[in-house]
Amino acid sequence: MPEVKIIADLRESEQSRIAVLEDGKLAEIFIEYEEEEHTAKLSRQGDIFKARVDKIMPSINAAFVAISSKSEKNELRNAFLYLGESIHTSGLKAGQNIIVQIIKNARKNKAPRVSARISLPGRWLVLVPDSDETGVSRRIEDNSERKRLKKFAETLQTELVNFGVIIRTAAENIPEDLLRSDINSLLELWNEIKHKADTSPAPCMLYRDTGALGRVLRDEIAGNIDEIIIDDPEEFSQAEAFAKRFFPEMPDVKLYTGTSPIFAYFGIEQEIQKALERKAWLRSGAYLVIDQTEALTVIDVNTGKFTSAPDMRHTVLATNLEAADEIARQLRLRSTGGIIIVDFIDMLFEEDRHELIAHFEKKLSHDRQKSHIFGITHLGLVELTRRRERPDLKSILTRNCPVCIDNGFVEREENIAMNIKRFIRKITGNNNSEAFMIQCAPYAASYISHVLSEWENEFQRKIIIASMPDFNWSKYKLYYQGDIESTESQIKELRQKYKGQVIIFRT
Repeated sequence: MPEVKIIADLRESEQSRIAVLEDGKLAEIFIEYEEEEHTAKLSRQGDIFKARVDKIMPSINAAFVAISSKSEKNELRNAFLYLGESIHTSGLKAGQNIIVQIIKNARKNKAPRVSARISLPGRWLVLVPDSDETGVSRRIEDNSERKRLKKFAETLQTELVNFGVIIRTAAENIPEDLLRSDINSLLELWNEIKHKADTSPAPCMLYRDTGALGRVLRDEIAGNIDEIIIDDPEEFSQAEAFAKRFFPEMPDVKLYTGTSPIFAYFGIEQEIQKALERKAWLRSGAYLVIDQTEALTVIDVNTGKFTSAPDMRHTVLATNLEAADEIARQLRLRSTGGIIIVDFIDMLFEEDRHELIAHFEKKLSHDRQKSHIFGITHLGLVELTRRRERPDLKSILTRNCPVCIDNGFVEREENIAMNIKRFIRKITGNNNSEAFMIQCAPYAASYISHVLSEWENEFQRKIIIASMPDFNWSKYKLYYQGDIESTESQIKELRQKYKGQVIIFRT
């Protein structure tokens, strides 16, 4: 088994990034943007509340329920509840209390949607209070394993009065003793929630669901983890408790306190940029060319500079085997799904082709997302499919170029802004300057202008953004740092140098 290390970049509330390293190499990256930070701080999907019914709307068979007693600016107080979806919602009246769970986050002026059907996800099972349902994830395809887990779920359902149990995909081939430990921890959690509901006045929060890191640990990691390194002190203690609850072998949880951004320190930032490139180099000097379209992904294998094998046959086979290793890694890293066509280097011998396919299948078997190889076509192409569960890395971090439209892509402005914010955090941690002027490309500068006041409040420094017409899309640099009084002369100097073409953004 490879050594698994989790690196969590959670300092910036607008964006959470979790990297999975296997034997020191970046295997997967999970990125979440928080479009509206203030609503996320109040509530997010999975949170459980003791709510008070404010208003019944019979015409749409729904109700507004209060999930917070606060009414400060930007804080959501009400949530939307459909009636008739649970026995607990029948006959509800204004003023009554009810336990609800957020199933859809708030968006702009829309209230979050809640449900009276509560579900508590564990690492391998989901506990459903006040229910008699049992089920096994459809993604578990092996019939004998489905029967085993179905029987186990039915046994649990008879032992647990008034609880439903759903077996998650991750439970495949997991021993029953670990499944029982998972359900026991969920029962303890539900008892804590019920106790708080019985002793606390409505409206109040009963349970705060885990954040981005917890979701990755719970939903995306199949095996054990050796080490978790986090850069946010608040998330650190939560991660310790979460790991203790969900992992039989407790990983080593550490808090990163360095001044450099955590992804830059561990070399992950550079690996992310490589994952957006069309060409991926192999250690031998061979390389892959990866072209992604809406319908499918095409990967071409080239020998490049690789010539160390004794003859042509062994050169081709060694290149293809190394390429298979890297393709399996790239599919996970780039979160590539759907139809995939691989053009390996042609092999004349049937036994070499069999060896390649067997090796490729073995490497793909370590991937949590199921892949299926259909063999080698008459044209020598390997066809396979990979399950698509989340957006690919390219769609998360890039968009169509506004100049060449459909013929190219550029990094998203929000991601460039996050890189600049991390850069500002680094330089503010190393000196006491009152003001900073950052130069960047016009699109990024325009985007940052909308959040500039929030950045200044967070860093307690004066931040000036200069929109530079001659900067390439993602370029940025520090132009000035010093006292606030000198900023006007710096702005004047910059405008004179560029003959008034520089746009200055400041609060």
